[in-house]
Amino acid sequence: MSSHKWHWLHSPITGGVLLVIAASVALLWANIAPDHYHHVWHNTLWEVSTGFSDKVHQINLHKIANEFLMAIFFFFIGLEIKRELLDGELSSMQKAALPLFAALGGVIFPAGIYYFINAGEPTANGWGIPMATDIAFALGVLALVGSRVPIALKVFLSALAIGDDLMAVIVIAIFYTEQIFMNELVVGLVGLAILGIANRLGVRNNIFYYSIGLTIVWISFLASGVHATVAGVAVAFTIPSRREISMDSYLNQAKTLLKGLESDRHCEEDVLSRHAITSLKKIKSLSYQAANPLQLKEDALHPLATLIIVPFFALGNAGVIIDSSMLAELTNPVVLGIAAGLIIGKPLGICLFTKLLTILKWGELPKGVTWTHVIGVGFLAGMGFTMSLFITDLAFKDPEHQIIAKVAVLIASIVSGIIGYIILVRAKPKEE
Repeated sequence: MSSHKWHWLHSPITGGVLLVIAASVALLWANIAPDHYHHVWHNTLWEVSTGFSDKVHQINLHKIANEFLMAIFFFFIGLEIKRELLDGELSSMQKAALPLFAALGGVIFPAGIYYFINAGEPTANGWGIPMATDIAFALGVLALVGSRVPIALKVFLSALAIGDDLMAVIVIAIFYTEQIFMNELVVGLVGLAILGIANRLGVRNNIFYYSIGLTIVWISFLASGVHATVAGVAVAFTIPSRREISMDSYLNQAKTLLKGLESDRHCEEDVLSRHAITSLKKIKSLSYQAANPLQLKEDALHPLATLIIVPFFALGNAGVIIDSSMLAELTNPVVLGIAAGLIIGKPLGICLFTKLLTILKWGELPKGVTWTHVIGVGFLAGMGFTMSLFITDLAFKDPEHQIIAKVAVLIASIVSGIIGYIILVRAKPKEE
């Protein structure tokens, strides 16, 4: 009963609704009280030094959202990616080929379109902005379509978005790292090595992984110049993914303990016997040993990542002032590049690369999925929002370009979502 009671915490619709609310509040806040919005998010709260160098980091709510909380979000993304690689839609070449190839097309085309429009301009560095997909928004809209589309389409979109996230992390690490301080990076890599060795030795203590991941890896990556979100994904890949005991062993031991509890079954008192308490503790311990620690962490982090971190990030990043001067910027190369990349480049790249793979006989559409479904999903993938806003702050240091880019992301994501929804609602099921 309790699992059904709280199922909404893991619903993509819930995450999507909260994201819309947070973005709307940010827009209203920034346009009604711009000075207050800027003060709350960008006013320095305190200054800290990592101890590696003389550099002092000014901490404010915006940095907490973008560098600390988003590192946790990327840790969650890393857990998802690792699970899919081990035992999911990316666990074999046969399964992974179609969504990964589609994701590659959905990265190359938007980035290429943006770069073509902004070639030779100082804004050309923003090519990574339109290549990202907001998985919360995309799955949320797909969930609104409901049973009109096959379940296999949700699986395809999820795998495509995971592949998209993986490519986004690689792009951030390689292309949006300005300067690397090797001493700090080495310390971070040593921390990762420690976690990797602990994994191989069978260490499953949560405090150990979280403490090393935070105090050594995350802080070192932050000080090294490599964005701290990369540390989140790297730490996720060190989390153990093997069960301590098999399911057969768990069932046999649990049955024995449950039989021992039968003597207390008819006891009306709330106070249990010492034997019953000991048995229940053993069952709890056995349940943990029989579970996959990676999946446990992913399941526990899902509500935090999608219901708190992402909306909080949107609240601090979607607040852009929209006025008459902003309307004059709609023909700006940044706006045109992002809009064309997300609205045209995403579905075009996904559909063409998917078609190419099927022509080459390296993959085939999932059961029940039609090409109309693929086109609709291509437009949903054009909802860049969270990742696009995140990359915007990495690509542009000029506040004016950041604001223009964020407005373009908002508009393009809304247009892509609406078009994708309309296509999928009107799509006919595949004839068997």
